[in-house]
Amino acid sequence: MKRLEGGRLPAPPQNDAGHTWHHSDEQLLLIVRDGLAAIVPGYETDMPSYGEVLSDDQIMSILAFIKTNWSERERAFQAARSAP
Repeated sequence: MKRLEGGRLPAPPQNDAGHTWHHSDEQLLLIVRDGLAAIVPGYETDMPSYGEVLSDDQIMSILAFIKTNWSERERAFQAARSAP
């Protein structure tokens, strides 16, 4: 992945080629709601946090839509990571 002009990495694709599916639902919720620093302290990103404008339920609905872009294999892997 090529770095942006400012030196940061761009957002990953939200399909099988990206890495979003490597994270549990809990981690994804934290990233979207509180920012990536919630799970990777000190990591600099251009992605804003959305906790001020979206409820947890709304974020989970968006993540459910993103999951439709993953193959069955990636969905199964991610579901296993999210299991209690």
